[in-house]
Amino acid sequence: MGKKLTFGSVCSGIEASQLAFNPFGFEQLWSSEIAEFPSKVLEHHFPDISNVGDMINIPNLILNKDIEAPDLFCGGTPCQAFSLAGWKNGLADERGQLTMTFIEIANAIDKVRLDNGKDKSIILWENVEGVLNDKTNAFGNFIAGLAGFEEEIKVSKWTKSGYLEGNERNVAWRVIDAKYFGLPHQRKRLYVLAGGKDFKPDQILFEFDNKDIVKELKAKNTTQKTPTLFDQEVKEETNEKIFSKLGVKFEVFREYTDCLYAAYGTKWNGNAAAYNGSLYVSENNRIRRFTPLECERLMGFPDNYTKVNGNSHTNRFQAIGNSWAVPVVKWIGSQINQYMNSESNRNFTEWQKFIQPKKNKLNALLYLLNGVNQISQTTFLNSSNIPNQPKYGHLKDIVEPNHALEKFYLSAKACAGILRRKRERNMKMNSELESLMEKISGEKAETAESEKSKHTTLGISSSLSDLIQRVDTDYNSVLDRKVVG
Repeated sequence: MGKKLTFGSVCSGIEASQLAFNPFGFEQLWSSEIAEFPSKVLEHHFPDISNVGDMINIPNLILNKDIEAPDLFCGGTPCQAFSLAGWKNGLADERGQLTMTFIEIANAIDKVRLDNGKDKSIILWENVEGVLNDKTNAFGNFIAGLAGFEEEIKVSKWTKSGYLEGNERNVAWRVIDAKYFGLPHQRKRLYVLAGGKDFKPDQILFEFDNKDIVKELKAKNTTQKTPTLFDQEVKEETNEKIFSKLGVKFEVFREYTDCLYAAYGTKWNGNAAAYNGSLYVSENNRIRRFTPLECERLMGFPDNYTKVNGNSHTNRFQAIGNSWAVPVVKWIGSQINQYMNSESNRNFTEWQKFIQPKKNKLNALLYLLNGVNQISQTTFLNSSNIPNQPKYGHLKDIVEPNHALEKFYLSAKACAGILRRKRERNMKMNSELESLMEKISGEKAETAESEKSKHTTLGISSSLSDLIQRVDTDYNSVLDRKVVG
């Protein structure tokens, strides 16, 4: 395989892979996207790269040599219920069709490459970490199919990282958090890397060093009475939450945001973010959500990357939330590039003899890892969601002063509605956020009292006045949640 890799992507979205791989000279041959707005973004930024449309057609396009079989094939398909047995019998669950099509594309690419005397392709697949807990064992079906087995692999619980040696391909996986790659954005995603039998994805996706990064970061947290360590994660040093930028006062309610979701443009004050404050920011003591520009920054995209002809705020939010965190994929690209270009890439770190494989009915070599494993007196295998050289971003670099439209701000009535739901449901809330919401809604309460007095003066009973005020607050709260595209 040449030093300058070619690649193709499916479920391409707004093409984070292109931005991530470009620094290493990877050449994109084609993309595959059918959604209207992401396709416009692709056409705007990459007019010379063919968008082949529906990925279902790609196996035939590859086999008929209408498009090239790339060195690297990547994408992030939905991974719902399906079975290998159903796939083999043509009875596949429709919800898992795209995942099976992903495997079919990989197989078609490798057939053409082998016919041309080339190595099998490198395969990169991304998904939410929740797929590891899917009750239908979607993940066990997926990696078994990718590895070349006829049956699914079953275990009692899939770990957040691991390695499988298959009949056709070797497969490694690892959950990685964008929070440790310079983005103040907690976004855990599962990355699966695979290739032919002579390809070692574990040497790319895992890290080998003389330190235990999780233990080191935990040690930095010893000043707390109860250090935060969940799933071998640690809380980094506290950043300043109140700051000034270009003369504008900002307050953030946590050092990093929750995972940015595709529906952020339409549902942003009725979920957990409404209570922990992670997807809110205060600008000059007014609470608002992040704008599309700021969300681009949270994902590592250039400013206004999605501001193309035909855009709306809603479809920008959706396209950004559905994409990949660019710095994470860039790191994976860097690891692949180093592996492929290193003269000593055959000097692998032997770690399997130090870790017991997991028994399974297929008798496959399956290793379930989690976090950091010591494999010798001086060497650690890091498969945690924290890289060996973590980088931290600051929300100060994300927020943009004086540019948010009025509709991005929470009104006094919306704040009152959130506080009321919080009390009715006995929910916990970020104390700083709650205090600011109380102040904002309290200012509005004076007007409410005035309206109540007016109704009473006009002969309306006090209880009826309360009812009118409650309906008015609920109605306006709904309006505040609605996003105008």
